[in-house]
Amino acid sequence: MDSAAIEEMFQGLGPVTIKRMFGGKGIYHMGRIVAVEVRGEMLLKADERSASEFAAAGATQWAYEGKKGSPVKMPYWSIPDDAYDDPDLMARWVRLAYEAALRAE
Repeated sequence: MDSAAIEEMFQGLGPVTIKRMFGGKGIYHMGRIVAVEVRGEMLLKADERSASEFAAAGATQWAYEGKKGSPVKMPYWSIPDDAYDDPDLMARWVRLAYEAALRAE
């Protein structure tokens, strides 16, 4: 995903900074990481307060295989499909990601 597409996705939140990391990209707002792009998929930050909302909307939590073969769950979730066609809905999800980022501090 190119920078212009990422900036458009996050326009409901405000300006973002995009940094290369781990072969993907980290998306920051006001100095806090709110999302990562991994293998072309945008994943939004969530926490114990917001993860249930992501799950209820059909989003999936990012996990990778750990050293011992067991999954390691990360605090990032896929974006619900319907948000891609609705800027207001996308704005809601990216705001939830920013709120989770604020609570992580």
